[in-house]
Amino acid sequence: MRIRSHSESHVVELEDGSRWQIFPGDLDLTLDWTPETELVVEPVADEISSHVLAAAGAKVRAIPVGESWPVKEAKSILKEG
Repeated sequence: MRIRSHSESHVVELEDGSRWQIFPGDLDLTLDWTPETELVVEPVADEISSHVLAAAGAKVRAIPVGESWPVKEAKSILKEG
């Protein structure tokens, strides 16, 4: 699925209209994304995210826009680097 909009670094909208928040620790993996980038949305059972967005071998953790990151887990992961 292609990107419709990626005007905010932490939010991506796909051509199906779905909007995803990218985990802050994964933002660097999205820097090369363009509207031509093909993404696959995969559900995951993860402590921090409900889905991953996969593109060209890189996977980023994501949640639907409007949901919140679990604060304790997010802080722990970001602190670890």
